Amino acid sequence: MNAIISFLKQRRSVMIRKLEPHPLPETDLLSILECGTRVPDHGMLSPWKIVVITGDQRKKLGQSCLRSEFARLNPEATDAMLEFEEKRFEQASVVLCVISKPVDHHKIPKWEMHLSAGAVCQNLLIASLALGYGAQWVTHWYSYNEKMLQTLGGDPATDKIAGFIYIGKKTIEPNERNRPDISEIMVRYGEKHEEG
Repeated sequence: MNAIISFLKQRRSVMIRKLEPHPLPETDLLSILECGTRVPDHGMLSPWKIVVITGDQRKKLGQSCLRSEFARLNPEATDAMLEFEEKRFEQASVVLCVISKPVDHHKIPKWEMHLSAGAVCQNLLIASLALGYGAQWVTHWYSYNEKMLQTLGGDPATDKIAGFIYIGKKTIEPNERNRPDISEIMVRYGEKHEEG
């Protein structure tokens, strides 16, 4: 079987809590980013941006945005909850934030540009896993937080965070999980199906 097909059939994200923040070599980071940009992009518009959060910036962003915004949105939050939110990004070696930044175009719908940003997230995830790292694509509440979007260079009037890709050393191999039965999700156009 082709190695790429075999890998994709076994691809499995690694949950953030099963990552360790070991240093990520710059060569690997650049390879992951290069793979991230090799996505369908109608019109070659590059309607997205990848923000790299690493080193001390993980802690800084946790203090300046994650903790303060969670506290604002959740006045009843305990110290333990605030501490957890503040340290979110420190659980990984690198966190990549993909921001969908659609542009005005007379032919290409913004929906296609948002889909392209999602493809960037998927490629970043697959490239990280292919290099042997643990990685997970998440959104969580802070993907929909205006201050976070602005802090990372997005414009709330037009842009959206497509996701955060956490990358680190995996502490354990992930278990397999149930996948869709192809026969249940595939429909061949033109075939008649009995209802009921």
